[in-house]
Amino acid sequence: MARTQSKDYSEIRENILRSAARLFAEKGFPMATIVDLAHACQSSRGALYHYFGSKEEILAEIISTHVGTMLRALEEVSEQRLAPQDHLRALARQIMYLNATHKNEQVVLLNDWSLLEPPVVADIAARQRKIVALIRDALTRVDVQHRMTSRTASTYAMSLLGSLNYTYIWFDPEGPVRSEDYADQVVDVFLNGFLAPGASG
Repeated sequence: MARTQSKDYSEIRENILRSAARLFAEKGFPMATIVDLAHACQSSRGALYHYFGSKEEILAEIISTHVGTMLRALEEVSEQRLAPQDHLRALARQIMYLNATHKNEQVVLLNDWSLLEPPVVADIAARQRKIVALIRDALTRVDVQHRMTSRTASTYAMSLLGSLNYTYIWFDPEGPVRSEDYADQVVDVFLNGFLAPGASG
């Protein structure tokens, strides 16, 4: 007989995912116990198992949702058919916004995704490759001098992504620089160089 879901099932499930992401980001997935998780969620172990089958399932859902949200957001930007530089800037802003507002999920993705079951890892890796491809294609559109080659295109894309993805270490969303301003700064430096005239101040 199927288990009946309460009317606030989805809300409770989302709260578990947010609390788990914070715990895993702070303590590390391998070190976090199911007891730690129950305390973080202000719940019991039995209640957690009502929503998820295991700690690993929670980790998989956190990472899969984060990567899926990022991919969909970038695909929506690409569908807007913006001018090349505006397109690249919009992608960078979206990445930075999601990383800044989902810091814990980003930390968990970068630190723990390889701990998942191989099929899940493969699925997440495939979506990550699509994200890299979107950035690579955007850079190709602005590369009017054709500096990138088939050999270097992905490294350029990864270089730009690295400037946005590892900001969780230091970036403060409540600080003096907004996420979109930092994204613009990264694109300006990436395209024009730090010493280029008119660089953002």
